[in-house]
Amino acid sequence: MKQYLITQTFCFVLATSSFSVAQQANVNLDFNPQKNTEKLVPYGGNLISPEVSDNHTITFRIKAPDAKKVELTGGPILLALKSKAAIPFEKGGDGVWTLTVGPVKPDIYVYRFLLDGVSIVDPNNTFTGASNQPGYSSVIVHGGEPAYYDAKNNPHGNVTRHIYHSDVLNGEREMFVYTPPGYDPKKKYPVLYLLGGSGELASGWGLDGRANFIADNLLAEEKMVPMIIAMPNNQVIHRNDPQHLEKTYVLFDAELRKQIVPYVDKHYSTIADRKGRAIAGLSMGGRHTQAVGMNALDLFSSFGILSAGDLETEKLNAAFFSDPDVQKKVDYLLVGLGSGELDNIGKRSTATHEALEKQGIKHEYYVGGDGAHDWGTWRHLLNYKLLPNLWKKK
Repeated sequence: MKQYLITQTFCFVLATSSFSVAQQANVNLDFNPQKNTEKLVPYGGNLISPEVSDNHTITFRIKAPDAKKVELTGGPILLALKSKAAIPFEKGGDGVWTLTVGPVKPDIYVYRFLLDGVSIVDPNNTFTGASNQPGYSSVIVHGGEPAYYDAKNNPHGNVTRHIYHSDVLNGEREMFVYTPPGYDPKKKYPVLYLLGGSGELASGWGLDGRANFIADNLLAEEKMVPMIIAMPNNQVIHRNDPQHLEKTYVLFDAELRKQIVPYVDKHYSTIADRKGRAIAGLSMGGRHTQAVGMNALDLFSSFGILSAGDLETEKLNAAFFSDPDVQKKVDYLLVGLGSGELDNIGKRSTATHEALEKQGIKHEYYVGGDGAHDWGTWRHLLNYKLLPNLWKKK
């Protein structure tokens, strides 16, 4: 059995004498995993996979006696392992394929198996993604203390799922809305409209992005302003439509103006003007923020373009740049991306940053975190940049 190790020196201490097995936390939500000392197989499964050890190595397994080849793939996990290609498993005499990799830094990593070239989820992993794209699995590697995205023993806000009818899109839509701990209908709260990327559902920012836990923890540390976070579904037409972008911009603008914003203002105690609204999104949601949100200065005053941008920013944001008072109307604008996506998304983000800089529009351009075009980056940007800087007292 081959073991793929990372030689980089990490900021955590690896256990040298203990290799006890940690289990992904299926019982509690807290960071401290339930140790699977009895080697129990997941309910409905036939093997333990993934198996995370205290030294932060991960063992994957799959029983596939008739398979010719099994590999580990997925951008986030391969990036963490410094591998540019899928990593092969080794087959045992019992038909079980096994691969041990790591150690990796504590985080949540998306991965898939390639079974004779076919991409599949890990059939024994209970953490399987649910979104508007083929399935994926997540492996949670815990550190010695709760991460910024973990549920902690502090006050928690509520996340409510709303189903509403859209006259714009002629159908039933969903939206998740986070209210902070101690939400008081007698008070007025600013609202962040937080958008997903291509292939994401409205639930993505909560399930994979851990937005509610991140907000809970920042509020407990007094690092952000209490706010409402509305997470609508910005998938308005089929993602593979050849005119997806052009159609989406028009439809989503109408959906925001006629359905989403009025719905939130009606059902929650909001600061119902542009100064009390921000819009941000990841990837495709970042493009929606730029093409729709930034051209709607009558609705929003703060913006977050996460892992997105446009080579023709000035053309895309014609209404934004032509507003003579644009510099006064922008309260906060973030153009952010992960350190692992500079070669692709980075070119578009840089073009957006340079266009804003050319026009003298105040904004923050930030590259950080260890991730690429994945949730590791978007959780990082939400926690360290976007939420702490919205409606920040000056």
